Amino acid sequence: MQASDRVPTAHRTIGHWRAVPGPLLCALAGIVAWQSTAALEPDESAPMLGFNATAALEQRALERRFDSDLSAAELREWLQSMSSAPNQVGSAHDEANARFMLQRFRDWGWDANIESFSVLYPTPKQVSLQMIAPTHYVARLKEPVVPGDESSGRLAAGLPPYNVYGADGDVTGELVYVNFGMPEDYRELERRGISVTGKLVIVRYGGGWRGLKPKLAYEHGAIGCLIYSDPRADGYFQGDVYPRGAWRPADGVQRGSVADITLYSGDPLTPNIGATADAPRLSLAEAKTLLKIPVLPISYADAQPLLAALGGPVAPEGWRGALPITYHLGAGPTRVHLHIESDWSRKTIYDVIAKLNGSELPDEWIVRGNHHDGWVLGAGDPLSGNVDMMAEAKAIGALVKGGWRPRRTLIYASWDGEEPGLIGSTEWAETHARELQAHAVLYVNSDENARGFLDAGGSHSLERLVTEVAADVHDPQTPGSVLARLRARLRVAGYEGGDGRAQSNAETQALARGAASGADLTLAALGSGSDYSAFLQHLGIATLDLSYGGEDEQAGVYHSDYDSYEHFMRFGDPGLAYGIAEAQTVGHLVLRVADAGILPLQFTDMAGVYAGYVHELHELADERRARSATLHELLEAHAFELATDPTRAVGPPAAESEVPFLDFAPLDNAIVRLERSAKAYDAAYSSASHGGLVLNAARRSELDAQLQQLEQALTSERGLPGRPWYHHLIYAPGMLTGYGAKTLPGVREAIEGRRWDEAGAYIVTTARALEVYCDRLEASTALLRP
Repeated sequence: MQASDRVPTAHRTIGHWRAVPGPLLCALAGIVAWQSTAALEPDESAPMLGFNATAALEQRALERRFDSDLSAAELREWLQSMSSAPNQVGSAHDEANARFMLQRFRDWGWDANIESFSVLYPTPKQVSLQMIAPTHYVARLKEPVVPGDESSGRLAAGLPPYNVYGADGDVTGELVYVNFGMPEDYRELERRGISVTGKLVIVRYGGGWRGLKPKLAYEHGAIGCLIYSDPRADGYFQGDVYPRGAWRPADGVQRGSVADITLYSGDPLTPNIGATADAPRLSLAEAKTLLKIPVLPISYADAQPLLAALGGPVAPEGWRGALPITYHLGAGPTRVHLHIESDWSRKTIYDVIAKLNGSELPDEWIVRGNHHDGWVLGAGDPLSGNVDMMAEAKAIGALVKGGWRPRRTLIYASWDGEEPGLIGSTEWAETHARELQAHAVLYVNSDENARGFLDAGGSHSLERLVTEVAADVHDPQTPGSVLARLRARLRVAGYEGGDGRAQSNAETQALARGAASGADLTLAALGSGSDYSAFLQHLGIATLDLSYGGEDEQAGVYHSDYDSYEHFMRFGDPGLAYGIAEAQTVGHLVLRVADAGILPLQFTDMAGVYAGYVHELHELADERRARSATLHELLEAHAFELATDPTRAVGPPAAESEVPFLDFAPLDNAIVRLERSAKAYDAAYSSASHGGLVLNAARRSELDAQLQQLEQALTSERGLPGRPWYHHLIYAPGMLTGYGAKTLPGVREAIEGRRWDEAGAYIVTTARALEVYCDRLEASTALLRP
């Protein structure tokens, strides 16, 4: 999974980052005890989107049959087998896992096949790093076997730590410490008169997506980049290191892709088209997502001697990690020599695609996906989620053998090549783009899964559906539902002032109020980092991303040799109770959408969320305007010069131009109409459901067609500024956040980048898309009225 450069702040729930707690709260025996003594009794009379009262009773009975076929023992068996050897792209075990799943899907009654693609996947041939001044040190660049972890001794077919899609190179130069390597960090260096031009940078994980770190280093003139894991983030500062505890040992290394996925996902050589064997391809020089400088991930054991030798100013307090050294900025006297040479050949990836044709609406598709490739063994990321998806497919197959058929078509997919850049899902989606835009009503994604709380993101028209499903799934550690437990967590966070999930205290309080009132769950806005990107942001298909987590301790082994079966069964999801909860959550949701009389969408929540996004744009412009004015006053008064310590001079920030007043009226008007249209549809839907309105086949088909096209109304063919692959005007990964979502990105990023004409243009473009959305929603409302 690419969902984060894993540090303790990298788990999400309901759209917000949260800190990972320390020790496990409950042992395997405790989890099993909850399961056996506290069975959840669903409220059979509770409403269910897309079903009348009688159909809802029948659907819940179907879900109980589905649940009866789920087995933690089977999850454990599949997980142990599939993580028994390295399964990176191009490995024999990766292909073997694909063929294993293919046979299982067929055994379970699915029409299954493998779709292969030929993609660029460079692998290291020679890698070395040495400090050549002021002393000599040769980096180990290797993760040793860990006592008690049998899997860590079976890595002969694995690859050494590296960052895929970084450039080859042989570079020597002084070293500069640049903190997280984000734009604000370079501004702080500039204020101190420190340049990285012609030098190598060392940067720690966290603060932003890993691929931005070498990209920004190159843009500031650096010739190479080292990325290390500081123990403050996921090592001994957080708890005991592996194998005594869960956290990253001194030689642990976080691998990962550094392809510039803010431009496009998938194979770097085939943007917008599937990477079939005969597809036209860009040259390496033409591929915009490939980096220009060599980049290498290293452990904190290898980073410490390099950082300890640095001179120059002491790093600001917020830049200091947990190594037992004084953190200096450089440049020098540390000089390093970095050499990377790679095999830039293409490799074959294997997407496993399984299908069950719908009995009544075969042209309406529900697509469900998780990936199966890992960086090494990949027990937690991604196989913990992949085996849950397999359990869903097996249980659905049992329902089919028992006489049930889904009304709509189900497509289950286990993607390959996610880790290097969402490749398998993107190439499949690009290959089948026209079919998907014509037929797909929903894409449901998952990735890794672990013990903790429900984490749900996606299209906001699906908030009511997710809330209803969560209310009927038992939480393995408490007497109630996963919905009840999550709401309790949000309310406690509001009382305690937040726990790292919300981006502000106001947001924490809003989530707490919503949880206390029983409002629908607020879904996270999706950025990038997992296989939903091509479906949502490129093709405009309604999307969900669902998983559990937050009480696991997997962060310390993320993308390392130690993401093993042994580690996951101790610290990820002991007993795999949350694997069962994940299969129930996604499985129930898939079954409900498959059998619903009308696609189960609700729009009042969505309109409210979108209104909040527009309000944030107003606040952003006002805040930038006020801040620029204050900065101008401080510069005029020479306040920075007077306030700085003359023995440790820090120059003033660069001046900023004034922020004009933007005309948000088109967006404001579109939101008012959306709120009105959403309320009207939801009222008509409720009336039709409770009034027993029966739609004839033609009218029902027309209604589903209108609803299926709704998300695509929020896209623009020309895409976002500077990155036309991203079509969605509501959600996108940020150009300077990577995985993190930017909402209303065409406008928001123009304001942040002080591109005022562009901001004005995308206000109009986004407003027009919302107006088209309202047109289609109002047409749907008309079809629901007698």
